[in-house]
Amino acid sequence: MKNTVLAGFHAVGARLRLKPESIEAVYIDPTRRDKRMREMREKLFAVGVRVMNADARRLDGLAPDVPHQGIVALAEEMSATLDFADLLDEITPDTLLLILDGVTDPRNFGACLRTADAAGVQAVIVPRDRAAHMSPAAAKAAAGAAESVPVCAVTNLASAIMELRDAGVFVVGTAGEATQSLYDVDQKRAFAWVLGAEGEGLRQLTRKRCDELASIPMAGSVESLNVSVAAAVCLYESVRQRRAK
Repeated sequence: MKNTVLAGFHAVGARLRLKPESIEAVYIDPTRRDKRMREMREKLFAVGVRVMNADARRLDGLAPDVPHQGIVALAEEMSATLDFADLLDEITPDTLLLILDGVTDPRNFGACLRTADAAGVQAVIVPRDRAAHMSPAAAKAAAGAAESVPVCAVTNLASAIMELRDAGVFVVGTAGEATQSLYDVDQKRAFAWVLGAEGEGLRQLTRKRCDELASIPMAGSVESLNVSVAAAVCLYESVRQRRAK
């Protein structure tokens, strides 16, 4: 069975809570004797997870380019994937979706998954190519959401948006120049937010396929938000409207 690498306290702790039996082994830095590491050791020992000491070079080799904080786990791969056709069959008036267009940074992708999980998103839709997918860096940023939020990878994002619209989903893309704000959009229905990469925004064809465009009001000097922050702002406006309903 294929293993995945979980780096850092958030990623390892989330899997420990979700499915401890899926963890094959945990490697830790023996020089870390702080309270956080002691508590993590106790939790791992309590459920019988194999814990082994490893020096910095070994940990860096297991999780290259990821801040592992002195702890890395090898565990059963559990990333939640969903076939797009199955998602279309599961659309209801309560559906809330997040579509990411051109988000290539794995940490941003993972943070978006974490936000999507918190907001109760049914699935996250991404392009199959030229987009971030699950990796140790994404899993760390997701803090467990990689196992709980289904991800649909589609070949043609513009076509997928049209299919969602045909299935009754109202699709709104974010754009700084949009004349209406996200607060002006009725989100109390089957609904999808489409967010592009920070700086570049949505691709032109993606914009054209959306029902509408909306902006996030910006009162300061910065021109845009990090995509995961923007996702949180948009999704929690959806949550607020639905709870008010």
